This record gives sequence, C-alpha cells and structure tokens, in this order.
Amino acid sequence: MADAPTPPQPEQQQPMPGSTEAMDPRPDHGETSYKGSGKLEGKKAIITGGDSGIGRAVAIAFAREGADLLIAYLDEEEDARETRRLVEEAGRKAVLVAGDVRDAAHCRSIIDRAVTELGGIDILVNNAAHQASFEDIGDISDEEWEATFATNIHAMFYLTKAAVPHMKEGASIINTTSINADQPSEHLLAYATTKGAIQNFTMGLAQMLAEKKIRVNCVAPGPVWTPLIPSTMPPKAVKSFGQNTPLGRAAQPRELAPPYVMLASDEASYITGATVPVTGGRPFI
Repeated sequence: MADAPTPPQPEQQQPMPGSTEAMDPRPDHGETSYKGSGKLEGKKAIITGGDSGIGRAVAIAFAREGADLLIAYLDEEEDARETRRLVEEAGRKAVLVAGDVRDAAHCRSIIDRAVTELGGIDILVNNAAHQASFEDIGDISDEEWEATFATNIHAMFYLTKAAVPHMKEGASIINTTSINADQPSEHLLAYATTKGAIQNFTMGLAQMLAEKKIRVNCVAPGPVWTPLIPSTMPPKAVKSFGQNTPLGRAAQPRELAPPYVMLASDEASYITGATVPVTGGRPFI
C-alpha cells in the first residue's frame, strides 16, 4: 500500500472509545478501494465492534462481497451510522445493535436479532475489544482487569454459544486476536492476556465444532490505525505508533479485511483452528 501514512503521526488523544472522525490522519477502511467479487453472496454475518476500525473495514468488504450484516457496537452512534451507510450503499442490509457485550443477555439478544432480521447466521466475527495502557500492575484496578476479560473473551463465549445452534454446515466463526497473543506488550498486560486466551479458545473451539462442519479461525493483527489507539495510548506513543514493524508503519484497517473475507468464504473450506497474522513483518509463532 504505497500511499499508506508512516510515522510520525500527529500527537493526539481522545476519550475512550474514540471516534474515527477525530483521527489524524483519517483511517482508510477501503471506502474507495475495496472491490467485491461475490465471495459471500447471500450470506448473513454478525460483526461485533463493527462501527469503526477493523470492524468497519470488514463490514465494507463483506457487504461488497454480497453479505447482509448485523453490526454490534457499544455507543458510537455516528461511526455506526456511517458504517451502515456504506453497507447499504453496497446494496446490502445493515442492522445496527447498540449495547455492551459484557452483558450475556445482550449477547444473546444480538444473536436473536440476527436470526429474526437477517434470516440466519452464516458468519460470526468476534471483533469487539477493550484495551488500556498501564505502566505498573499496581495501576490496574480489579474493575479494569474484569472489564477487559468481560469484553474481550467472555463476550466471545456468550456470542458463540448462542450462535452455534443457528449455524449450519459451512458456517464460519472468526475471532480477532493480536500480535500481543505471541509478543505481549508490558503496557497492555490485561489486553494481551485476553488475546492469548482468544487464540487458545479459537483452537479448542475449532476441534469442538469440527463434527458440525463449522470452521473457527482467528486473525492476529499487528498495529492498526483505529480509534482504539488515540483513545487508549499516550500522545507520544500515538506519534510513533507502528514504527516498530519491519514495514515501518501501522496497518490501515482496509489491509485487515481480505483475511476475514477469505476465512468467511467457502474458499477456506479446509481451514479451521488457524491464526492468520497480519503484522507488518513482525514474527508470529
């Protein structure tokens, strides 16, 4: 991606969970570049954290590949409405569901809405995440630790458990893990720990669901330029974000979408229990 921005980025900070509109430079989700070819024609997909960042890029790609979508998000209404506009512009259905995935009942309601309003579930993308930076373990409150696990791993269990009874042979579950599952950052202790758990959950679940012919995989991004960055990192870290990769920059969200499309499609019919690293050259073992 020859035109991708490279560090330094302007120093910036936002309140959590962050806004796409306030970012400088603005992330590229593939709005003008992603071209579909019918890989997901007629499929029904749920994307959590689908309002912005990787979730928005995946939503755009899935819609242009022919899928109808339910987009779950916390409370970022402006970002969610823009994602819906882009999906509908591609001629596909977009159902928006706001709420906190830490709540098991809300997770079950997401699945119920997809079954009712989309007519089924072929793809579940567990992408919603919470992270925060801390210098010392003593700075991490019990509430912060529990919130990170509840958002990043408990919700994945609630959603998957509720979705599987509605999924047929050939369905696909895709979980977002991270380079932090393999190379944990000392400043992201809680987040990195959950990402390791997600990778383990993915590999175990893939074996559990193999008899049902439901595939389970995960994507492991390296640094990606999303609202999570200026809303959870100090301005100096934002300025140099992505510089520590061999490619020398953070990924744009659009660069994450193709692996999700591949794993969701029938072209990946023999891929399950896999981790696809998208790390800008940082090794992932």
